[in-house]
Amino acid sequence: MPSASPLIDAHGRAIRYLRISVTDRCDLRCRYCMAETMQFLPRERLMSLDEIATIAECFIARGVHKIRLSGGEPLMRGDTVALAERLGTRLARGLDELTMTTNATRLARHAGALAAAGIRRINVSLDSLDPDTFRHITRTGDLDRVLDGIAAARDAGIAIKINMVALKGLNEHEIAPMLDWCVEQGFDLSLIETMPLGAIDEDRTDRFLPLPQVFEALSARFALVRDGFRTAGPARYWRVGDSGTRLGLISPLTANFCDGCNRVRLTTEGLLYLCLGRDEHVDLRAALRNGGPAAVDAAIETAMTRKPARHDFRIAPGAAPAVARHMSVTGG
Repeated sequence: MPSASPLIDAHGRAIRYLRISVTDRCDLRCRYCMAETMQFLPRERLMSLDEIATIAECFIARGVHKIRLSGGEPLMRGDTVALAERLGTRLARGLDELTMTTNATRLARHAGALAAAGIRRINVSLDSLDPDTFRHITRTGDLDRVLDGIAAARDAGIAIKINMVALKGLNEHEIAPMLDWCVEQGFDLSLIETMPLGAIDEDRTDRFLPLPQVFEALSARFALVRDGFRTAGPARYWRVGDSGTRLGLISPLTANFCDGCNRVRLTTEGLLYLCLGRDEHVDLRAALRNGGPAAVDAAIETAMTRKPARHDFRIAPGAAPAVARHMSVTGG
């Protein structure tokens, strides 16, 4: 049986948060995230629902109390809701929170079932409220479909945080209106600096927008008060006036947050990556198939000795991505 001792990495950080990319596939092609013509994994290389759940349960036994399902777009996989239902049975039994990051294109159909499974909060990736800009950024996206999904989740009682990647010359003029909209809707908003992950068709340097610059502009328009609220993620939060909305900043390039990293990421192939921006990993699917949960536990223990102190993100003209794999492989 897996050990009950907590997971502590070589730098003394307690690992309490597992992000699972249930599929690398996505029905959008966001310009900052992936190439227009992506090659995704053959479906036979994906772990089964039972394998994902078994590995997740090994992490819960080691003190991981938050799990996020992501992708790609997690709802592109037909058994993701069933996985949420299975993991939801562990809520209040080792697991404190089960969440999801989604682009919401398929959320209208599944919001009720996700809420019933125990998901109380989701992150929705949404970079523009203008239909034309949204389609340009995503190459294929239908904004109305996304907004319908968000509305369905809200109606199902799921709290919503919007994740917006700040893109110079593309959506920077929409950041303040997005925050206005989130205040009106009762949503939180997290702004994210674009990250150098995987080869894309454009130069990320042209689109990089430092969040300190964005925050300065927002502070001139909104009353932003520092908020000590923390999730298990890397965002720093501010309360927006007297509203219930929080503004989060995720700034991996201008304000490195690695010292407090409590996360590891499991890919749909069963590879456990110790850092979003590094290549160190262990193969948990192989461990599970060769030795069952006990072997998974031993592999996780080995992984803790390999987790790096920090990432090494750089965005500069001609600079190669930090890692070859795209964000969709290890999940947001």
